[in-house]
Amino acid sequence: MKQTIRLVAVALFAGAVTLGGYKYFVEPNQEIAVTTSHESPNNFIPTNFSNKPVSSTNADFTEAAEKTVHAVVHVKNTTISKQPTNMMEYFNGGGQPREIVGAGSGVIISPDGYIVTNNHVIANASELEVTLNNNKIYKAKLIGTDPKTDIALIKVVADEDLPFIPFGDSNNVKLGEWVLAVGNPFNLNSTVTAGIISAKARDLNQFDSNPQSFIQTDAAVNRGNSGGALVNVRGELIGINTAITSETGSYVGYSFAVPSNNARKVIEDIMEFGNVQRAILGIRGGTLNTNVADELGINETEGVYVASVETGSGADKSGLKQGDVIKKMDGLSVSKFSDLSGYLGSKRPNDVVDVLILRNGKEKHIPVTLVKLETFEIENLGLEVRNANSALLKQRGVDNGVIVSKALSKDMARYNLEGIVITKINDELIEDIDDAKRIMNNRDFNAPIKMTFVNQRGELNSFIFR
Repeated sequence: MKQTIRLVAVALFAGAVTLGGYKYFVEPNQEIAVTTSHESPNNFIPTNFSNKPVSSTNADFTEAAEKTVHAVVHVKNTTISKQPTNMMEYFNGGGQPREIVGAGSGVIISPDGYIVTNNHVIANASELEVTLNNNKIYKAKLIGTDPKTDIALIKVVADEDLPFIPFGDSNNVKLGEWVLAVGNPFNLNSTVTAGIISAKARDLNQFDSNPQSFIQTDAAVNRGNSGGALVNVRGELIGINTAITSETGSYVGYSFAVPSNNARKVIEDIMEFGNVQRAILGIRGGTLNTNVADELGINETEGVYVASVETGSGADKSGLKQGDVIKKMDGLSVSKFSDLSGYLGSKRPNDVVDVLILRNGKEKHIPVTLVKLETFEIENLGLEVRNANSALLKQRGVDNGVIVSKALSKDMARYNLEGIVITKINDELIEDIDDAKRIMNNRDFNAPIKMTFVNQRGELNSFIFR
């Protein structure tokens, strides 16, 4: 009996200790965790409203979507083409006029109705029509285009201020940052898709002499999204959706946008000058990697190697030299040539950029004043030419001419004509690109074209194009 009483007493004591421990150690913590006080609001964890990119996978896109969806429009492009109805019309031209309707997207960038879109969305349009998210339809007027960047500016006239998307700074986007693609794929109005920044300064034409610099994202983009908005989680425009890469023609995980800084510069130039003012450093160079570094006998595998400096250019006057390696521009890293060309695409002639170079193992800051790139495409010759300064002409031993900046076709590229100076066309002196335009426009179109030029070694040659 006494043994039973002792066991009951021990059990009661153990239970009391357990209950007391629970009350003392556990309950107070639970109370603090679940109880809120109106007098102490600081107990809440504050929401971070900083301008830093949202990196959490629980990011809320609703505010950005609501801000932007009403400012992205559906663009309908009507073109007129002639369809041959017989063999004679097929070979000689002609036929019955036929309307062809294309569709894409556009982004309202000002309350008075300016809209940015892709050049390929509105190319050859005889009529442009814009539909807003509220189903209002407006006729649009073409303001200007730039095929090189695939950017176009159109305008509508409305009786009220229109919703618009403010520009963000595309230089500040980060890899892995959340973004939204807003557009009208497959004529489905007001579609929003989400993804992250997959890459920056992506060049899709790595073997072309006109390098590109796209923002790459995995937000779903399909036909009809072209010209639409790529926005960050704050609803700021950081890109114009332009292209996808796909073996099927449909989205497979990669899409590309023109950076907003470049698009903004293009449309501001169109509005102010009627054309795009392109700026250049005045160098020729390329991206470094291990193989290139071994050939050049240097240790750097990132950056842009300066192969040559154009005489009389901003780079020449500022002291850039052959063999320099460009590492940064205005503090932004330059690891490949598309980083450099992409940043220059947002600058204007006479802008000064701070170029950080590596020379003989030492870093050096050099301020360079950018110069204007003036070019003309001579389609019949398959060449793009630009004006040559007097210092370059003197170096080549000629008094006049324009310099070939690139070949426009693979057939012409094989002749290695980049850098030659064209002094005459059809035996008429060429002083600048305006002379080249005049001669090509006034020539006998049934006659062959004679091009006289000085090659890279200073030798005088002539080609006849039939």
